[in-house]
Amino acid sequence: MTCIRIAAAGDLHADRRIRSRIDEAFAHLADAADVVLLAGDLTAHGAPDEMEVVASAVAELDVPVYAVLGNHDYHADRVGELTGMLEDAGAVVLERSWACVAIADTTLGIAGTKGFVGGFPGSTLPDFGESLLRQVYAETGKDVAALDRALAEVAECRLRVALLHYSPTMSTLVGEPESIWTYLGTNRLDGPIQKHRPDIVLHGHAHAGTFAGSVGPVPVYNVAVHVMRRDFFVFELDTDAPDGHGARLEATV
Repeated sequence: MTCIRIAAAGDLHADRRIRSRIDEAFAHLADAADVVLLAGDLTAHGAPDEMEVVASAVAELDVPVYAVLGNHDYHADRVGELTGMLEDAGAVVLERSWACVAIADTTLGIAGTKGFVGGFPGSTLPDFGESLLRQVYAETGKDVAALDRALAEVAECRLRVALLHYSPTMSTLVGEPESIWTYLGTNRLDGPIQKHRPDIVLHGHAHAGTFAGSVGPVPVYNVAVHVMRRDFFVFELDTDAPDGHGARLEATV
């Protein structure tokens, strides 16, 4: 049996005050993972000096790193600068895009996008009314279309992961007040997941949510550090599992 070890975390909210913790957490990954996936909100307020903390830790790793950004990373409107810092450190930042990486004699496809708000059955933002509200709806639609396209592009990879910041399912939001679920994600994102059925979906954002959930048969994990109560969780994906869906929980870091 061949497995790929994926170390995942979101919502690091890094700044200089926690540099030593970030450095230590990343240093432990060298022998524990084949690839690192970061599920957004890497910084506290989207400032370059905060991203420098993460970028310097990433630069020390010899394993590939893929990331999406989160709402905190967008806060200061310096996304281009933050993305450049991560990429200069060796990470690949995915935004409405995808990547395919060769690991352990197999291929891992990663479909990545931040995602956006929109809500779930019982409380959803409509495509109706004021133009500003309809712009929000349309923006989410772009992420839905991008996720669909990205998952289609990695369809030939042996193992496939959808990497998001916002949640595509209510099942990993349980624990958060239902009054704010509209702002924690949207079930509009679950359409591409149900259509393409990646092996695993990872997201963050919901600090008081639930670790494990699903979209149909596809396992979904909320990897916000506040939920995991550890710096990273390591998943093992079994390359020999029938029809994909080989996600198995294994070691923790």
